[in-house]
Amino acid sequence: FDDSSLHALGRIHSGDDARRALDAAARHFDNFNLDLMYALPDQTPVAAGRDLETALGFAPTHLSVYQLAIEPNTVFAKYPPRQPDEDAIDAMLAMIEDRTTAAGFEHYEVSAYARPGRRSRHNLNYWRFGDYLGVGPGAHGKISFAERVIRQARLRHPDRYLQAVFDTGAIGEEREVGVDEMGFEFMLNALRLREGVPAALFEERTGCSLALVREPWRQAQTRGLMVEDPTKLRTTALGWRFLNEVQALFLRG
Repeated sequence: FDDSSLHALGRIHSGDDARRALDAAARHFDNFNLDLMYALPDQTPVAAGRDLETALGFAPTHLSVYQLAIEPNTVFAKYPPRQPDEDAIDAMLAMIEDRTTAAGFEHYEVSAYARPGRRSRHNLNYWRFGDYLGVGPGAHGKISFAERVIRQARLRHPDRYLQAVFDTGAIGEEREVGVDEMGFEFMLNALRLREGVPAALFEERTGCSLALVREPWRQAQTRGLMVEDPTKLRTTALGWRFLNEVQALFLRG
């Protein structure tokens, strides 16, 4: 993408390398996703717009667009870069919404945009709290049983993973999702979908009664953050805009 953004990402690949990879994807696949990041160090709305236009020029069928977040215990956290201010970030997001809509994409999940009929099946399974296997070093998985939900993480180091994969499955971490976490974990995922999910899916995927989240659900409806529909778990337009606040209601202290 544009040279300033590539430089900000740490010169992982040159612009020519990135374009060759995108050219190959566009030539050989009729269905492919591109990941974009915005709010990069020193990035302006104009530069973010150039990145998006470059991406759209390769005619992807799906876009995943993420705002840069500084994670703890990283070099960025130790030496914070100068990030755009909130007004600039809001302008970038508004531009992304407008431009992707004009290009025929639907914004179906917080960070995902797809052409009609091209939503990511993996994404949908994940956000609907479905199960998936983690395969490979550092991979995460979720497996549901009749009365419990297990999350797993494989060993991260490739050599250790290869040594252990045939003996122990190379599982580095495994934990059961407790009942006190279940409501938050489900809502953390499901409410990312613009259309939400059927309320009945909560009991089907968690094994817990919907009563577990009834009170925070009611609070969100009262505040105009979730739709008042007993058959649907979905945010309002306001709730989707302030999704972190909605999800936090389902944390059990």
